[in-house]
Amino acid sequence: MKTLRFPHPLVLLVGFILLATLLSYVLPAGEFTRHADAATGRDVVVPGSYHRVPATPVSPLDAMVDIPKGMADAASVIFFVFLTGGAFTVVDQTGALRRGVDWLLGKLRGQEVLVIPIISLLFATMGALENMQEEIIPLVPVLLVLMRRLGYPVITAAAVSIGAAAVGASFSPLNPFQVGIAQKLAQLPLLSGAGFRLTFLALALVLWIGGTMRYAAKNRVVPELTDDEAATTGAGRHGLILLLLLLTFAVFTYGVLNLGWEFEQMGALFFVLGVLAGLLGGLGLNGTAEAFILGFRDLAFSALLIGFARAIFVVLEQGHIVDTIVHGLSAPLAQLPVTLSALSMIGVHTALHLPVPSVSGQAVLTMPILTPLSDLLGLPRQVTVLAYQYGAGLCEIITPTNGALVAIVAACGVRFDQWWKFVLPLYFGLLALAALAVIIGVAIGLN
Repeated sequence: MKTLRFPHPLVLLVGFILLATLLSYVLPAGEFTRHADAATGRDVVVPGSYHRVPATPVSPLDAMVDIPKGMADAASVIFFVFLTGGAFTVVDQTGALRRGVDWLLGKLRGQEVLVIPIISLLFATMGALENMQEEIIPLVPVLLVLMRRLGYPVITAAAVSIGAAAVGASFSPLNPFQVGIAQKLAQLPLLSGAGFRLTFLALALVLWIGGTMRYAAKNRVVPELTDDEAATTGAGRHGLILLLLLLTFAVFTYGVLNLGWEFEQMGALFFVLGVLAGLLGGLGLNGTAEAFILGFRDLAFSALLIGFARAIFVVLEQGHIVDTIVHGLSAPLAQLPVTLSALSMIGVHTALHLPVPSVSGQAVLTMPILTPLSDLLGLPRQVTVLAYQYGAGLCEIITPTNGALVAIVAACGVRFDQWWKFVLPLYFGLLALAALAVIIGVAIGLN
């Protein structure tokens, strides 16, 4: 008897595209009226403006055409992944990455257990600051080298990166793409409720990092220690490349946080890193080009998965049923008691994040509807923002419609069902913590 295998990521995403196509025939087409919002610079919905529109079912042929359309929509992210993946392959070909990992492990000899919390906190900080996700994909090969040298399972590389970043973003007091937009739309001061959020961010990271460390220790295979025969060969050259890598990350962080860089600028920066690293590492122009091509090849599948994930939303938009789904899920909340309504908002945002995989897009779509509803219920607006953060943000670590998550799990060589087996216990623990935060927020009238 054959065991039932979880679908390949590509099969899974195409299945979601076909499901979205089917829904365009089943659900009534409708949309909200939108207007430009000066505070966020985005088009936001007008509460109570939902209305039916002529049905526009998506044909199977149109759904297939929406796959390249999804890739075109996600082009800046896809090319960023290619360029940065190529750059890190160049750095790896010089031997500098392995030397850097060896140096780190040498410094932490006997204290290897600190690697997981240190790396997790770094990614959680970037998640809290700028909602880091797709930017992680090119870093996966580096993390895989590190985790394998430590004897930890490869799934740990995804846990300390995309997992920690998503947890940091979900509980963040200042993530501009989640809480920042949501607070503006709810007409709340930016950074309001920051102390409350920081408390639960700390608890969430303890839960996530503790769970990751327990899993890693339970499944660790102690690696064989080998002497580095070339301990001194090329040390100065490798040191310069690693210094260049650190400088690149410093420029990257400054550009994202202070200059408003998009994926195009980030991709250009890492392309320059790859070229300089190849020349410094003695690969020459041809060797550097070949290393870039090797990186493009290794990350091609992960990068293109992002486009397939984006195609799901393209189909739903083309069928004019995204607003119908939002309206159908949010309307029943008005009939519930205050605390139950707040908890139900977490569930609504979780469900909505499947068809609306952008956290900022979900805020723009839902907060103008749920804010006046929360006022009618006597629910603090801050709690409404919390429910959005926790529901949409935590869904990022489980949903196969999150292109970055699917791409990173695939790059680690892990099946998505294996990822679910690891992540679901931690996810439900985080949801329980989120529910506790919402209940306390209602009880104290958080504002």
